Amino acid sequence: MANSGSNNVSVIDGTTNTVVATVPVGTSPRHVGVNEITNMAYVANAGSNTVSVIDGSTNTVVATVPVGSDPRGAGVNAATNRVYVPNFAGGSGNTVSVIDGSTNTVVATIVVGTGFLGSLDAGVNAETNRYT
Repeated sequence: MANSGSNNVSVIDGTTNTVVATVPVGTSPRHVGVNEITNMAYVANAGSNTVSVIDGSTNTVVATVPVGSDPRGAGVNAATNRVYVPNFAGGSGNTVSVIDGSTNTVVATIVVGTGFLGSLDAGVNAETNRYT
């Protein structure tokens, strides 16, 4: 759970419905995407233009990846270990940063139509390897 006002993420145990960890991340976290295969979580930090990578087994930040301006989502393709981050840029955004989950680096920046809304629901189809 991204806590934008306190710049951290709450880790919730779904069995007990309790917070088991609070992980500090970048400024104004907006969205969390999870790779269920690698147990890594990707937090889009809108205020610091970064993505925090959290190891789910230790609940610690293992990398901070610089991305475009005002990232608002993190669509994860677990099959390819790629993370797609729409960059909102105050409403004028037109890029998506692609992170390689193996190296935690941006491997591509995709230019898309202007004025997109930087969807929080960044959808990835693992079967077709398409992002919408």
